[in-house]
Amino acid sequence: MRIAIALPIFFCAAISLRAQTSVEIDLEEQTALLLQNGRVVLASPISSGRYGHLTERGSFKILEKERAHYSSMYGKIVDARGNTVVADADADMSVPAGGKFIPAPMHYFMRFTGADGMHAGYLPGYPASHGCVRMPEQYAIAFFNAVSVGTPITVYGRTPTGRYVGQSRPTFPWGHNRFGDPRFGPRFAPPPPPWWWR
Repeated sequence: MRIAIALPIFFCAAISLRAQTSVEIDLEEQTALLLQNGRVVLASPISSGRYGHLTERGSFKILEKERAHYSSMYGKIVDARGNTVVADADADMSVPAGGKFIPAPMHYFMRFTGADGMHAGYLPGYPASHGCVRMPEQYAIAFFNAVSVGTPITVYGRTPTGRYVGQSRPTFPWGHNRFGDPRFGPRFAPPPPPWWWR
């Protein structure tokens, strides 16, 4: 009887140990996928590397995990009163007297190549990082808890360059696009076309 009970427990344990976890990062769709045995169990929006700092494509493995990581290269510079002087600063930039460089937080950091990794961070809706893959904190926590050192990661696709601010071609050949006004952001639709345009 003990063998009959122990056998299913052994097989369940063996199957769970064989469960293959992997991550796929689609740069074009700006999405990270967590897979268990080849099936997507979680999808997260991301912000990958911006123009000049593109996220490297290829096959990698998780090299390191650190819950409370801070960048050694990027952050912000504040003055003596704590006011931000440079919001997107490099560590080697000059700092005003009395000011300091504050490293950028990269919590739930999962390094997969060089200095780049997945971590919790701000998502503006387009590629904006220095090569890392930012994701909302709740997704970063889930990925962090699901992967381990050695988990395979595949990064593929082309970074959507048309989504960069200032890189898209003007809609109006004569110059200023009045719909570029902040009042016509994603929450506000542009006014309808004039009656003769319909």
